[in-house]
Amino acid sequence: MTKEKIIQWREDHLSDRQAILILAFVIGFFASVAGYILHIIIKEIQYILTSGFDSTTFNWLYLLFPVLGIWLTSLFVRHIVKDNISHGITRVLYAISAKQAKLKGHNCWSSVIASGITIGCGGSVGAEAPIVLTGSAIGSNLGKLFGMDNRQLIWLVGCGAAAAIAGIFKAPIAGLVFTLEVLMVDLTMASLLPILISCVTATGFTYIFAGNNSLFTFHLDNSWVLERTPACILLGVFCGFVSLYFMRSMTVCENLFARMNNHPYGKLIVGGLVLSTLIFLFPSLYGEGYSAVNILLNGNTINDWGKVMNNSLFAGNQNLLVLYIGLVLLTKVFATSATNGAGGCGGTFAPSLFIGGFAGFFFARIWNMNQIGLYIPEKNFTLMGMAGVMAGVMHAPLTGMFLIAELTGGYQLFMPLMIVCICAYLTINIFEPHSIYGMRLARAGKLITHHTDSAILTLMSLESIIDRQYESLDPDLPLGKLINVISKSHTSFLPVQDHAGTLLGEIDITKIRHIMFRSELYNRFTVSQIMTPVKATLGINDKMIDVMRKFESTNSNFLPVVDVNQQLQGYVSRTRMYSMYRKMVADFSAE
Repeated sequence: MTKEKIIQWREDHLSDRQAILILAFVIGFFASVAGYILHIIIKEIQYILTSGFDSTTFNWLYLLFPVLGIWLTSLFVRHIVKDNISHGITRVLYAISAKQAKLKGHNCWSSVIASGITIGCGGSVGAEAPIVLTGSAIGSNLGKLFGMDNRQLIWLVGCGAAAAIAGIFKAPIAGLVFTLEVLMVDLTMASLLPILISCVTATGFTYIFAGNNSLFTFHLDNSWVLERTPACILLGVFCGFVSLYFMRSMTVCENLFARMNNHPYGKLIVGGLVLSTLIFLFPSLYGEGYSAVNILLNGNTINDWGKVMNNSLFAGNQNLLVLYIGLVLLTKVFATSATNGAGGCGGTFAPSLFIGGFAGFFFARIWNMNQIGLYIPEKNFTLMGMAGVMAGVMHAPLTGMFLIAELTGGYQLFMPLMIVCICAYLTINIFEPHSIYGMRLARAGKLITHHTDSAILTLMSLESIIDRQYESLDPDLPLGKLINVISKSHTSFLPVQDHAGTLLGEIDITKIRHIMFRSELYNRFTVSQIMTPVKATLGINDKMIDVMRKFESTNSNFLPVVDVNQQLQGYVSRTRMYSMYRKMVADFSAE
């Protein structure tokens, strides 16, 4: 059955509303399947490679396995996928803002395989971002298959991303607020129901596939009391600075590896050495690291928490626990950067949870060891640290609150979770106005926000409103022949170009009326003598906000578009631009 027949069948039998709801259910199912498959791949690879390790000492194979995984992943991406699949959530944001919510078909499966190999072999990254990309790609491609329009595609991409988070964490509310805060999908009544359907569907099928077990286990021993509020506020500020350290360090490391893009094996050697060395010294950095976080969440004594140092040179030295926790906290960002920089595939979602958990435990342990104030339970602050750093790194306090509460059933700690997340967000916002996923796009002006005007201007494409049908003039053309060209023209202006296509100026018909009808001047003047300079030019890559500003400042009805070599590409009409803008605002605001 061809795509055209599928679209025709859908239009004949289903309204747009019905199609969206059905597709939301299907997307939720496939997102849960993808998440389940990814975790099966990771667990099986980890079991095969590490099941025989002696937990009481270090293992030399920690130096080999992560590099092997990155190498295999890079071969898979370079020779089979042949496309960049890193920065999964950033790619989803870019697709929404600049690609009309269209993602490539291979994104439905390539990230699952690539990240499964990377993380299973010990890459210090997370599986969540690849699954978000996978779920979003499933939504995008199903939407394209059934002929949904651009706005509906954005909803379906949001459904896929929400379903991915909801399924992988069994947290439907967190999936919903993730699309609101991170993907900037506006929750109108038209989009709310399909996103909820995909979240509930993904969560339900994940329970069917994987049972009731959660990624994290937590039992509340000490309920929150008001007297711990100062400690919660300070933890939130601390998490904010940890988030800043994470984001700034990640950016520096990414830039360093980007300089080696033309030397893939050089990147592999450098990244592999950094990663394997760090994992050898701190085995907690191996893979996603959730098992280490669970040790901190469920321990009650120094001996319980000391198990986090198993397989390391620190094993058995309980007096070095705080030092070990602090060093892991500092080095996780380098392990994550080295994994992705060397050619691996994974996200920063899990690393932010990991760092948050270690930061919360580190804060509480230092507090209690120095008896700074009222005793604070380490396990509770581990949990709150996870929410705080996630809120800071992602600029998503609601996601941090609901995800951690749903993951652990820790709703009794909802009040301190709110305090920590708000304080962390306010702290990081002083230094970084955008999340780790959005800051790259924000610098390029490609980030969708909840501000309708800004969102529309980001979604608008200059390419789509360029009129490439124009009659150009040679600068040496006599006035007499110019009159013949004008008589056949449908515009009030004509561009003047040299033989290389460079824009030299333009003829404004309204400014040459005093000589147009004087035949005695037809051979006296040439185009170069009567042309006028253009008021302003538009670059082919200009942002739409800059395009509108140029129209306002010049009060022009038409402006030429040129490339980097000043060669004319076409003209943009002020009327056409504002007509498209009004249409998109109407579509964007429609329920």
